[in-house]
Amino acid sequence: MILIPGLACSGEVWTGTVEHFRSRYQLHILTLAGFAGQPAIPPPFLATVRDDLIAYIAAQHLDHPVLVGHSLGGFLAFWIAATVPEQVGPIVAVDGVPFLSALYRPGATVAGSRTFAEQLRKQLLGTSRDAYARESRAAVAQMVIDPKHADLLAQMGATSDPAAVGEAMYEMMTTDLRDSVARIETPVLLLASDPSIAGGPPPEETRLGYEAQVAHVPRHTVVVATGSRHFIMLDAPAFLFQRMDAMLGEPR
Repeated sequence: MILIPGLACSGEVWTGTVEHFRSRYQLHILTLAGFAGQPAIPPPFLATVRDDLIAYIAAQHLDHPVLVGHSLGGFLAFWIAATVPEQVGPIVAVDGVPFLSALYRPGATVAGSRTFAEQLRKQLLGTSRDAYARESRAAVAQMVIDPKHADLLAQMGATSDPAAVGEAMYEMMTTDLRDSVARIETPVLLLASDPSIAGGPPPEETRLGYEAQVAHVPRHTVVVATGSRHFIMLDAPAFLFQRMDAMLGEPR
């Protein structure tokens, strides 16, 4: 099982997941370049990580590993599974989707998303680490319920490279995988956060939006983690593990 964290996070976000699965799986816990103190790499960021992970699976002789990704990590799990469908096992995307821009703006296109994505990239490129640390703390406070988890995430953000974060966001917002995920051969579990807890749309409306993201995946399940914000593995770990256990069953 490969655990891929999201934007500006380290593998520490998967601590509870590791404890739950460590007796059943060999676990590979990642921290991506430029995030949480790791040195950044030149662009393209996401395609490089995708290719490196595909090479890692081959080099480590991993037998159809389960790919579990949060947010940007979920996007990468979809991309890897669509690129080498015969080499991976089931996919678990924790609030990560094939085309982020269309999740909040139905009808969004890659071309139409570039202007805003480029503005965001330029803004982060010119942001100091101190300023980014302050902005990151304010942002993550809205993405997780427990303040102690918000503190942990803020510490990860404070040691992340703002330019790397901006590049990752730009590439994710301008890459549309919704058609290519039709090549995925293994089951996909997509768990959505619940915006209704902050006055957003009701869970069923949210589920339909996420369902549209994976409509072309041959075998998929979409579930809303009711009452959870973006970091479902921190807000609702029992729910996450229940759904994953039901999907994965007993490991081979």
